[in-house]
Amino acid sequence: MSSRDEFSPLAWRGDTLFLLDQTRLPHHEQWLACERPPAVADAIRRLAVRGAPAIGVAAAYGLVLAVQGRREDELEAAFAEAFELLAATRPTAVNLRWALERGREVFAARRPGEDAAARLLAWAQEVQRQDLASCLAMGEHGAALFSPGDRVLTHCNAGALATAGYGTAIGVITSAHRAGRLAHVWVDETRPLLQGARLTAWELDRLGIPHRLVTDSSVGALMSRGLVDRVVVGADRIARNGDTANKIGTYTVAALAARHGVPFYVAAPRSTVDLATASGADIPIEERAESEVKELAGAAISPARTGALNFAFDVTPAELITAIITEEGVHLPPFEQSLAAPAR
Repeated sequence: MSSRDEFSPLAWRGDTLFLLDQTRLPHHEQWLACERPPAVADAIRRLAVRGAPAIGVAAAYGLVLAVQGRREDELEAAFAEAFELLAATRPTAVNLRWALERGREVFAARRPGEDAAARLLAWAQEVQRQDLASCLAMGEHGAALFSPGDRVLTHCNAGALATAGYGTAIGVITSAHRAGRLAHVWVDETRPLLQGARLTAWELDRLGIPHRLVTDSSVGALMSRGLVDRVVVGADRIARNGDTANKIGTYTVAALAARHGVPFYVAAPRSTVDLATASGADIPIEERAESEVKELAGAAISPARTGALNFAFDVTPAELITAIITEEGVHLPPFEQSLAAPAR
């Protein structure tokens, strides 16, 4: 399969980063032109670009924008300012910090007189290429776990929109479909921002993969009726012991899968594995605005004085995860050992 055929939500043209505004999908495909780091930070913060790998790639390009057109004596301050600005946007997704730290290494290693923007641009483009390549490899590894006729359930969006292209969980689903091992996809709507309804359904429709949208609260009913053969989701951070942070509601799906004996897979690039974080208890969980819960398409759905708690993510304990799929292969429990060694 050629990576040239895969859709990407990020594009670098001339001296500008273009991001597909995912807050406008599925009805409008609008691209944002980002010419300075604050525009990239704003896009990440308000979920115009989202998904741990895509956030990392966008941040890499944000560092390019920080030094582009700067005088030599301005470079250090401009880079440091952009680094801190971008790092503060989303605390849970480890790929963001991963990309920024590597960008800092690339910036620090430049030679005297070398064009810092050109050096960082070459690196950012390589990060994007590598992420797409890892998604394609992940898809092939994950597809091997499927059997013809399988019905899979996925939560939130872990597709091309969340990566440099092809996707993690949706990449696995796409590869399984192309290999003739997939019959149907159940798509959780994913409250409160409906990434499943708005984004995953949009991608699967684009790919021609059979799917149906269900409310998040339908998962138990589907599994109790034997209508789900596998679950595959993405991840924003995977701790050393295999505990995994992903979109709120993932833990509920995993617990129900365990109750009904349904294999539960996590698909994520190696850069999402944070060996410095011992367990899920150490993963910071982002809390977002109450309005995301209290409103739907801009209209209030609760009394004005009613408060809301809006966790963006939850943590699925490692014992509920059947396997973790990376570009290296399939990691099996115990994850503390398998994530530290080459996958099988």
